[in-house]
Amino acid sequence: MKNIFYYETKIGKIGIAEKNNYITNLFFGTSSLDYEKYLLKETKVIKEASKQLKEYLDGDRKEFDLPLQLSGGEFSKKVWNELRKIPYGETKTYVELANIINNPKACRAVGMANSKNPISIFIPCHRLVGSNGSLRGYLGGIKVKEYLLKLEQENK
Repeated sequence: MKNIFYYETKIGKIGIAEKNNYITNLFFGTSSLDYEKYLLKETKVIKEASKQLKEYLDGDRKEFDLPLQLSGGEFSKKVWNELRKIPYGETKTYVELANIINNPKACRAVGMANSKNPISIFIPCHRLVGSNGSLRGYLGGIKVKEYLLKLEQENK
């Protein structure tokens, strides 16, 4: 069973989940949870993740130092690991990321993997944009994605 705890933040209610002292999920709001899989409990690692998230949203933190546990297929994990390498305040396109992972025809698959990122913000999927710089879908909503990108530009 995973532990989860909720926090009110500048971008709305955020749920942070962990299992065995590894952050496993970040949720926007509470609507899509299977509550039988989670115990409402603020653990030490969740509390630290919340602290770092607050620092990030305040513009005081540019990198996260948290134990993350990714759950997904090999391709998705490859995409998520590359997302973590996109520097604060910068963006990449789906095409650029597909090229980085040596699979230039996989931009749609990159988009699918990006949309399934279980640990948004800590794994910065908001830094992935369309080829023309357009903001594509984001689990937290386009306004949140726009907010995060603007925050990073202002505090670069």
